[in-house]
Amino acid sequence: MGKLISKTLLVAAAVVWVGWGAGISPAWCQNGQKLTQMMVQSYDLLEGGKLEEAQKLYEEVLKEDPGNPLALNNLGAIMVTAGKYREAISYLGQALPKAKGYKVKVNRVCAVKGICLAFRPLQEVYGDQELEPLIRLNIQMVQGKVAATPGK
Repeated sequence: MGKLISKTLLVAAAVVWVGWGAGISPAWCQNGQKLTQMMVQSYDLLEGGKLEEAQKLYEEVLKEDPGNPLALNNLGAIMVTAGKYREAISYLGQALPKAKGYKVKVNRVCAVKGICLAFRPLQEVYGDQELEPLIRLNIQMVQGKVAATPGK
């Protein structure tokens, strides 16, 4: 548990810049700026508590870039905020296989109810950290919450 808390604090001290790199779909290459703007706007809505609006934007991102792991991760964070932990795990589970090789630059995140981290991209820049371990961490935290609150 100490390692989990340490990782959480390390990640929480940082903001995500979506990066070019292995694992980025062609949609990001073609529509990168538009999608990044949508991701930034949806993150800001999430952080501002406007969950329905944020969710709609993330769903639009997924229409343009199906399986986008960052959008799926942040939809998981929305579900955590709504107390829908099993749905959060579903989104995070969908994001995990797509996250391998997806590079991000971590600079800022929001902690959602202290257990799930949403990431805000600032611009399209190649990052040096894979998104996969961050999503794994989110899954562990949400699973821990599910175990502590049966029925959610």
